[in-house]
Amino acid sequence: MQTADHQRVSASHYLGKVVLVYFGYTHCPDVCPLTMAHMARAVQLLGPKAKNVRILFVTVDPHRDTGPVLRAYASAFSPEARGITGSPQQIKALATRYHVAYSYGKPDEAGNYTVTHSAAIYVFDEQGHGELIGTEATPPDQIAHDLKQIIRLG
Repeated sequence: MQTADHQRVSASHYLGKVVLVYFGYTHCPDVCPLTMAHMARAVQLLGPKAKNVRILFVTVDPHRDTGPVLRAYASAFSPEARGITGSPQQIKALATRYHVAYSYGKPDEAGNYTVTHSAAIYVFDEQGHGELIGTEATPPDQIAHDLKQIIRLG
């Protein structure tokens, strides 16, 4: 896997940070931007503790989510957000590991398509241990509350 800036990355790169992982795609019309906004607001509510948190947006649409597109999308929500991509095989392997399902819709005449995908937020502590799973419906203040608890325990 790699960041939108083409830097190779693995879970070990984020040890010492609380990490929120979300699988989605930048052309998503509803769930992805809502979930990213909730995670970004939650991190913002942490104040100075936000420096201890990263949001990882893992694309399930690497064909359209190029490095520049992914970088712009993630950073538009939060300075703590990073776009993550890889080959279709790498993304499938990571998605399988997290039990994330996704499939591509039939392209229209212009080549546009939707991607149906799971919408879970995976939260890991500073040691990389899975702590929580949330959804797009989890309010930012609840996510922030949970993140504060994880940071205090770390």
